Amino acid sequence: MRAAYASKFDDDNPLAALAVGDRPEPVPPGDDWVTVEVRASSLNHHDLWSLRGVGLGAGQLPMILGCDAAGIDDRGNEVVVYPVVPTPADPRGMSILSEHHQGTFAERVAVPRANLVPKPAELSFADAACLPTAWLTAYRMLTTKGRVDEAEAVLVQGAGGGVATAAVVLALALGKRVYATSRDAAKRDRIAELGATALEPGARLPERVGVVIETVGAATFDHSLKSAAAGARIVVSGATAGHEPKVNLRRVFAMQLEILGTSMGSAAELADLLALCRDRSVRPVIDSVHGFSAVEQAFARLHSGAVFGKVVLDHTR
Repeated sequence: MRAAYASKFDDDNPLAALAVGDRPEPVPPGDDWVTVEVRASSLNHHDLWSLRGVGLGAGQLPMILGCDAAGIDDRGNEVVVYPVVPTPADPRGMSILSEHHQGTFAERVAVPRANLVPKPAELSFADAACLPTAWLTAYRMLTTKGRVDEAEAVLVQGAGGGVATAAVVLALALGKRVYATSRDAAKRDRIAELGATALEPGARLPERVGVVIETVGAATFDHSLKSAAAGARIVVSGATAGHEPKVNLRRVFAMQLEILGTSMGSAAELADLLALCRDRSVRPVIDSVHGFSAVEQAFARLHSGAVFGKVVLDHTR
């Protein structure tokens, strides 16, 4: 079957480590696993890090890339693949597809049957394929960790990337006032079109917020602290611009702030996210859709840093 996979590692030029070609059909390792025919998948920065060799060893190559997918299961059901797999060999006790188990950038992928979540008919395969990693992370940040139902306003740092853009859309769908920052003027225009108040990084907000979504790190963390209302939750799922920020602990205890880390979410949360998208007509922000025959172009688009939303692969073409 055709697949996109890491054939080697290249930290300086990860695109040079990407290979596209025939790979063996997936072999489910147990009776509780099933093979899914992939109709659509979406890219994450995790895929670029894999090509750089982060989280993979040479002994795991070649590794089919991809965490996110939607498709058809062995019973003919339309499903979304939850990408977190129990993995005793991993120190975390789990891994996501394309780490210890072959990923979703292929015609077919093997996953535990428990990882299949029904796809609402109202969502296309392309829409559904955007949700399991970035959008699920944003949903968990807002709901389970951020308790956004207790807040009136949300700040999203570094909107434009997959998680941050998802957080903007979801917070708006949940009825919150949303402020979002970006260094890029064009991305600020796109943020405003979504319905949020777009700001330059570090700009003073008209109010303090109850939830801050942090995926940037050191470059924005002081602003996040200063923008948080008393008792606010600052939820962190990334550190693209520095992982060792200076933290004013006096502000943390005086304002009784909560700094919470999170990553991904549960299969039940993915089901809740799908229901929210169905019931409130929420659709993922898609930067571009590429046929699987143009997978190299999709990776180049993600690597460019110019994306706004998700980069999607259509496996039917």
